[in-house]
Amino acid sequence: MHPSHPSRRRVLAGSLGALAATGATGVVGSLAAGCAAPTAAASGRTHLRFWHLFGGGDGVNMQTMLSAFRAAHPDIELEATTLQWGAPYYTKLGMAGAGGRAPELAALHMARLAGFGPGRLLDPFDPDLLAEAGVHPKDFPPDLWRRGQIAGRQYAIPLDTHPMVLYYQTELCRKAGLMDGDRLKPLDGVERFTDALRAVKKVTGAPALVTETLGPDCITPWRLFSTFYSQTGGTVLSPDGKRLALDDAKALRVLEFMASLVEEGLWVRRADYGASVGIFDQGRTAFHLNGGWEVTTFRTGGTAFSMTRVPALFGPRATAQADSHALVLPHRRHRDAATDRAACTFVAWMLKHSAEWAAGGHVPAYLPVLDDPAYLALEPQSAYRAVINDVVLDEPAWFAGSASRMWIELGEVFSTLLTGSRTPRAALTEAKQRLGRLLDTRNPLPGVAS
Repeated sequence: MHPSHPSRRRVLAGSLGALAATGATGVVGSLAAGCAAPTAAASGRTHLRFWHLFGGGDGVNMQTMLSAFRAAHPDIELEATTLQWGAPYYTKLGMAGAGGRAPELAALHMARLAGFGPGRLLDPFDPDLLAEAGVHPKDFPPDLWRRGQIAGRQYAIPLDTHPMVLYYQTELCRKAGLMDGDRLKPLDGVERFTDALRAVKKVTGAPALVTETLGPDCITPWRLFSTFYSQTGGTVLSPDGKRLALDDAKALRVLEFMASLVEEGLWVRRADYGASVGIFDQGRTAFHLNGGWEVTTFRTGGTAFSMTRVPALFGPRATAQADSHALVLPHRRHRDAATDRAACTFVAWMLKHSAEWAAGGHVPAYLPVLDDPAYLALEPQSAYRAVINDVVLDEPAWFAGSASRMWIELGEVFSTLLTGSRTPRAALTEAKQRLGRLLDTRNPLPGVAS
């Protein structure tokens, strides 16, 4: 969600309501336990605490994997705690790391690493312990593995990547002449993609594409802009995440294209996240752009659909905006060799069994799993696995990444473009101003060197 994205966040909100009834004390108690020194069980097992933020379908898949890990490793006492998705999770994780009494292991969105690794909130992995557990750099996409490094040390191990993808209704696309057997015909290039939307509208009389365009914490418009803009070869920030690098001409080309689809009635102008999912699930539009995590929703909806990569509209590479769920070692004042070894054992096991995790729409980061028959049997999830080489994460700024201020602020700006209250040029001007303010703001997390 991931998207991580509002789908998981909003699904999780319901589960957190139940958690508050049974576990406002459960969460607080777990947090209090996270401030205590690790203890070994009476049986002599190694106690390993793991914080994560996975709810909804991801939560179900994670619990399945955690149960399987416990069964396979009776010598490790795994205690897993689910915390609230988004900013609340990162605030608690940062505070725990700053105090040096955090859990032994945690989940982190890779693009958020710049706000954690440079200071005292995370500890690096021991490369010898990783190798001993069977985790080697060659088994990951090079760019994704490097994103987990700071000053040459590995602070994050990627579990997956969750890019923007294109969902499509197979029967509507067939009626519009867009199918080649059981697959969607290539829709590369702005003209071909626009013509496909027009062909669907001719069949249905309604817009062919639906996405989230408005609502609280609306981030899909930002993710769409980032996807299309990355295909032009442009970057939003400098490689070190410290300077604005937006190319006005490239950005305007993308924003004008997005606005034109709405103006022509090819893209639903006004839909919050839940409505966008519901409209596609009911078969009322042929296309839906979102993260891969809604696959579980649509599989239970009964409408025939499939998924593919976002087409290459603005260049030769079909790049897609993405983030990556990663596993990290929150900072502890006194590291314990037994728990560090257990943490690396857990990381290796999760990677090697990530076909289970991929059921939620994520693309495994551990390359051997991409050829695992269990993963290849997942349809349509495995159909877009080649995107692993073309994902684009935010540049490493403290305010970037899933549930970040940049996503929310620029999502709001580009929402006004899609709903018609800002022109492309006005949206670009506002986006640059907001990015400038973020660049001038000091990282508020404790213990981080800005």
